[in-house]
Amino acid sequence: MSDPTWRDPRRLLWPAALLVPTLPFQGLALASGGHAWAWWLTPAVVFGLIPLVDLLVGDDRANPPEEATAALQRSRYYRVLTYLYLPLQYAALVACCAVWARGGLSPFAAVGVVLSIGIVNGIAINTAHELGHKRERLERWLSKIALAPTGYGHFYVEHNRGHHVRVATPEDPASARLGEGFWAFLPRTVLGSLRSAWRLETARFRLRGRSPWTWRNDVLNAWVMTVALFAALTAWFGPVVLPLLAAQAVVGFALLEVVNYLEHYGLARQQLATGRYDKVDPRHSWNSDRIVTNVFLFQLQRHSDHHANPLRRYQVLRTFDSSPQLPAGYATMIVAALLPPLWRHVMDRRVLAHYDQDLSAANVHPPALARLRARYPLVAPPAG
Repeated sequence: MSDPTWRDPRRLLWPAALLVPTLPFQGLALASGGHAWAWWLTPAVVFGLIPLVDLLVGDDRANPPEEATAALQRSRYYRVLTYLYLPLQYAALVACCAVWARGGLSPFAAVGVVLSIGIVNGIAINTAHELGHKRERLERWLSKIALAPTGYGHFYVEHNRGHHVRVATPEDPASARLGEGFWAFLPRTVLGSLRSAWRLETARFRLRGRSPWTWRNDVLNAWVMTVALFAALTAWFGPVVLPLLAAQAVVGFALLEVVNYLEHYGLARQQLATGRYDKVDPRHSWNSDRIVTNVFLFQLQRHSDHHANPLRRYQVLRTFDSSPQLPAGYATMIVAALLPPLWRHVMDRRVLAHYDQDLSAANVHPPALARLRARYPLVAPPAG
């Protein structure tokens, strides 16, 4: 039974998620006054200001009451906020293309432009992630539209039908292994996810006795969106924008993959005697209850509940005591992940603590096994 009296305490905070795609416009306004540093406003806010405010504001572990969940799930207010990210995202892309085509950018400013729009489109993949899990046909198509600027449309297939099935197992290219640095993980996950998406989608058609070479193929129609978008922007602004489009796409999907890296680092589902893996539960995702980053990322950091209940909308995702917790929000942890020695110093001991120092229970990167055994001698799991 729903509770009509309960009100979401974050209701007025959720629109803050739309701040990021407006940052390139703010940078453009400041840069027009001759301030080249202004093109670095977006990365400075996302990886500087937001982590600082996150630290000051702290955590929020409150969950919505179950009796209010049905009403929250139905509310269009929360859906509209995710929809609004897309026009802002595309407007920012067009604005950055216009600036790039006009020329006159110093190398410092040019890198700032690439990072700015790359971050906007990378975070848009999170919006696509929220939309792509839903049953509504409109939201699934909006998910592909949000993915088009990064050329990562195959994520729509691989994430839903690949990653969610194989998460926290050695078979999943998007689950990072203990001892695996981000720069080793990146090519493995990019190539592995692409191959997996194509295999999953072609298998779907072959199971029905049909050719996968059709517009109904969700990998192909998503990639066609990217080709059409880039062709339209090239026709509008000229071939000069192609380096920008390529570079920002790499920044965007690398941002997605560094988030994938930290979400399941070292965590493992145990293989049963049947050869199958145990059921996904809150122990298999790293969570963070830092409220500021959760607002900016539509509660992506409550990742355990998302994996257990993929159809739950962001406003009703819950935190669990059994979920392993990151020491900071995603924005801070992304910076740490880019520096493998720092990441290993912060996270390896947390993975081992999660498994009571039993290295054999973790998802271990094979090339790192000898080093990890030397540093963390194998301890047998407790009896019973």
